[in-house]
Amino acid sequence: MPLIALLDARLALGDRPLLDGARLALQSGERLGLIGRNGTGKSTLLRIIAGQASLDDGERQVRDGLHITLVEQEPTLPAAPTLRESLLQRAKAAAGGPARAALLVGEERERWSFETRLTEFLHRFELDPEVAPATASGGERKRAALALALAAEPDLLLLDEPTNHLDIGAIERLEDLLLKVPAAVVVTHDRAFLDRITTRIVELDRGVIRSYPGNFAAYEARREQELAAEDVTNRRFDKFWAQEEVWIRKGVEARRTRDEGRVRRLERLRLERDARRERLGTMRMSLDAGSRSGQLVAELTNLGKNVAGRTLITQLSMRIMRGDRIGLIGPNGAGKTTLIRLILGELPPDEGSVRLGTNLEIAYFDQLREQLDPEASVADMISPGSDWVEVAGERRHIMSYLGDFLFATYRARSPVKMLSGGERNRLLLARLFARPANLLVLDEPTNDLDIESLELLEQRLQDYTGTLLLVSHDRRFLDNVVTQTLVAEGGGTWREHVGGYSDWLRSAAPAMDRPGKAPRETESRAAAVEARPRTRLGHKEQRELAALPGEIEALEQEQAAITACMSAPDYHQRGAPRIRADRRRIEAIEALLLAKFDRWEALEAERS
Repeated sequence: MPLIALLDARLALGDRPLLDGARLALQSGERLGLIGRNGTGKSTLLRIIAGQASLDDGERQVRDGLHITLVEQEPTLPAAPTLRESLLQRAKAAAGGPARAALLVGEERERWSFETRLTEFLHRFELDPEVAPATASGGERKRAALALALAAEPDLLLLDEPTNHLDIGAIERLEDLLLKVPAAVVVTHDRAFLDRITTRIVELDRGVIRSYPGNFAAYEARREQELAAEDVTNRRFDKFWAQEEVWIRKGVEARRTRDEGRVRRLERLRLERDARRERLGTMRMSLDAGSRSGQLVAELTNLGKNVAGRTLITQLSMRIMRGDRIGLIGPNGAGKTTLIRLILGELPPDEGSVRLGTNLEIAYFDQLREQLDPEASVADMISPGSDWVEVAGERRHIMSYLGDFLFATYRARSPVKMLSGGERNRLLLARLFARPANLLVLDEPTNDLDIESLELLEQRLQDYTGTLLLVSHDRRFLDNVVTQTLVAEGGGTWREHVGGYSDWLRSAAPAMDRPGKAPRETESRAAAVEARPRTRLGHKEQRELAALPGEIEALEQEQAAITACMSAPDYHQRGAPRIRADRRRIEAIEALLLAKFDRWEALEAERS
């Protein structure tokens, strides 16, 4: 029997279905990655699995005695003198589980064992159990809630955006711990995280749950094929439906003799078309780099800064040149945001100097979203007092521009304080991108963005011609966007490295402490990277690599030709043997493409 199962689950928010006959079964040993667009109901689905929300219809089946723990996106900690006491109060208030039983009944051995585990996990997440919870940051509260959840040893662990507010070291530590839990369901947009821990991807899309075995990379390959097939099917359906609508609207003579069976079929087509839900809209954004800045964007000379008695930056000298794309990497509290504010002139240095270049147009995305006025309307945050905004030299109505960032017309007049975290993120991006900027500074821009919006932001940043400073704990985002990294190495020391996060990891010296990692763990990771065989391509492999793009293009053209043929209205008349042969060839082409892309990637990796 599965740990938990949802059968024909239905739930609506107003007239919008979040679950529409959805089915899900979770077995022991599975770690599910739950993904979907913002607003599709992922958090609600977690609460249903946890038993904290009810279905409108359908059935939730749970194995007897199942202990479930849910860590919310923004966990709250009860007021208490110390973090340990606050977490013990939270454990007592939680429903079910041996931890609560031990704390309530007073079994000394169980109580001692649970508190020992809690202390262990607090130390693993580098938290002091004796600090006051009222002074804890968002990242510290999240790490404390995760420590409590893991100490409770649940049969099923549910995590809602666990990587938000965590630095890279804490994220990788959490990955290591999750690989040992009995079962888990995780909502996250961190693709590297999903690749490492999941055994199955579950997508919530337009009220339907779809499952994909394997990690996120396997999901990406299969989902792309499914969406292409769905588009082909929908186009074929729409073409047939349009032909039938033309037929029904013929003259009086045709209507006198029309086939009543065909009329009934058309009525069914209309109902089917109305019931078909289109995929949710895709965010559209463009980046205007404006006029070119000077060649020198910023020069840092012997820069130093102390905050609350801690040295965050010492003797940092570097030049930021036009077109640089720099990612700042370091644990929480290392001084990444402080360094950005020093560069922008928002903070004075304790030592050294910062010299900015000429003709700079700066756009700054701050992770706390302090630029947003909670009492102002969404539209006024973009264009105060006007219904028009000029973007990249084009005059656009504010409603049209906000629609590009998935804001419905009625939301444009809503106050900012009514927006969700994801909506506030999109609003701040819309505000920044409405103005030209040749220096773009982004401090944690990926929090609360769904994966599709995140990948679109990646694409726009890849095409951006200005200078970019980026703070992010999303390893794949860093790899895909930046060309160099500036890494906090402890004690206020910062060092530049060429490439993204993975390049820095490969080039890091074995003795160097990794941000947020113990030296021994850093050494083993670096040693593993160094142990990888270094190869150069032989003549045969070089010819193979040169030929692969052409072979892939030929396969894609053949695939497109067969798909176009299959979309023709008279295709069904070509006979079953031809149809079966085409389907087999489409499947073969898809397998060949995947193999050739994998081979291309492997050869490129060897060459580099």
